[in-house]
Amino acid sequence: MNAPLATTLRTIRHLANAGLVDADPALDRVAARYAIAIPAALADDIAATGRDGPLARQYLPSTVELATAPHENADPTGDAPFMPVKGIVHRYRDRALLMPTQVCAVYCRFCFRRESVGPAAGALTDAELAAAIAYIDGRPEIWEVILSGGDPLVLSPRRLVQIVNALDRIDHVQVVRFHTRVPVASPDRIDDSLIAAIMATSKPVYVVIHCNHAAELSQRARTAFSRLRHAGAILLSHSVLLAGVNDSEAALEDLFRALVANGVRPYYL
Repeated sequence: MNAPLATTLRTIRHLANAGLVDADPALDRVAARYAIAIPAALADDIAATGRDGPLARQYLPSTVELATAPHENADPTGDAPFMPVKGIVHRYRDRALLMPTQVCAVYCRFCFRRESVGPAAGALTDAELAAAIAYIDGRPEIWEVILSGGDPLVLSPRRLVQIVNALDRIDHVQVVRFHTRVPVASPDRIDDSLIAAIMATSKPVYVVIHCNHAAELSQRARTAFSRLRHAGAILLSHSVLLAGVNDSEAALEDLFRALVANGVRPYYL
C-alpha cells in the first residue's frame, strides 16, 4: 500500500491511496449512490491479486454501476410483499428471514440489495427488533430463522446475544442460521466473544459463508472457519456465479475443494 490507511476503506480517495483505483469523479458518483467498505486486510489481498483479479471484480466500485437498464428493479427478489414488519421477510411458510441490520463489513458490487444496504440504513431499533421477534414468536409454523441483512455478524456480541437468546426462548424455532461475509471479508471479527454470542442457544446453529473464489480463503479466513467449526457451528457456503470471477469449471472446483478442505460444505450456487 502507498500510505497508511483507515481500518476500513470507505471512499474513492482511500481506494486511490491504496493503489486500487484511479481517482475519477465518476467513481465519486458511484460512492455517493452505493456504499463502499473494504477492510484494510482485504484491500491487501485485492492488491496482491490485481485490479482485474477475482477479488477486485467483486469489491472495487466501477463506473458501470451508474448505468441502470429500463427493466431493472430496486426489489429484484420481490421481498417487499413478504415484509409484514420491518426486518422480517416471510416468503416461505416454515422459515423467516430476520434482518437486524443493513450494514455490511464489505459491500459487494453485485449485491441485489445495493439500494438498501449501507451505513445510512443502520440497524433495527430496540422497538423494531422487539416487533420482529414478536412476529416470529406469534407464528408457530416458523421452524427456522435466517439472520441476514446487511450482515448480522457486524453487530456487537451484546446485540447478537440478545437476538440469539430471544430466538432460543421460542420453542417452535428449531434452527438458527446466519448468512455472512464476515469470516471471509473481516475474519478478525470472529473472536471468542462473537462466537460465544452466536452459539448462545441450545438449537443447531448454521453459518452460511458467502464466498465466490478460492482466492478469498486467506489464512485468516481459514482460521475463522476453524474457530467456528470447533465451537460447534455447522458451516455451509453460498456462492454467486459471476462473470470473470468463477464462471468456469476449474474456478468452481478450486473453490469447492478449498471450502470442503476447511470444513465448509458447499450449499448453494
